[in-house]
Amino acid sequence: MTQLATNIVMAFTEEQVSKLTGITVPQLRHWDQKKFFVPSLAYENRREAFARLYSFRDVVCLKVLNKLRNESKVSMQHLRSVKEKLSHLGDDLWAKTTLYVLNKRVIFHNPESNAKEEVLSGQGILQIPLEVVTGDMNDAVSKMRQRDVTEIGKIETHRGKMKVRPVVLGTRIPVAAIKEFAEAGYSVEQIQREYPALTLEDIRAALDYGAAA
Repeated sequence: MTQLATNIVMAFTEEQVSKLTGITVPQLRHWDQKKFFVPSLAYENRREAFARLYSFRDVVCLKVLNKLRNESKVSMQHLRSVKEKLSHLGDDLWAKTTLYVLNKRVIFHNPESNAKEEVLSGQGILQIPLEVVTGDMNDAVSKMRQRDVTEIGKIETHRGKMKVRPVVLGTRIPVAAIKEFAEAGYSVEQIQREYPALTLEDIRAALDYGAAA
């Protein structure tokens, strides 16, 4: 991976992100290729199996972007300009900033002026027809994360274009990612806090998996 983040809560595949946010897998890959939205847990070699993994923060951001781009039809040019204008807010600006849409332009609450303003022009507005809400993502994730008891503690392999990648059955979380935490000094319990979807049995099975992982 490009780096081992210390605040990872969950890891989601492209297919899972698509189901949670409404953004298609091709659109996710296009945004990644164009550096508009790069997944936090991506592997440098995007041709590997499950090379694009997204954090919970990523999913919340993408849920907002789906409302802006796909539902409210805000142009990509405008969204790129908004991202550049609000770059001081960091990569999770789409999640931690309450955004609105008016006439296909992005509006945000400016804490300095205590007013809702059009991001690029700074022009104040009087009415907000749509508030972008991050909403019940936790509930959606919980429903998606329900697993069959027969899957727990088992590893499966997926063949990508370059090589086979072992993952925890039913989650698609790579064994290599779990081992990376262990090598960094994380205990089994600490790894579970990073990946709440996994059981202790899942994590032990991943750590016991052969050197090919």
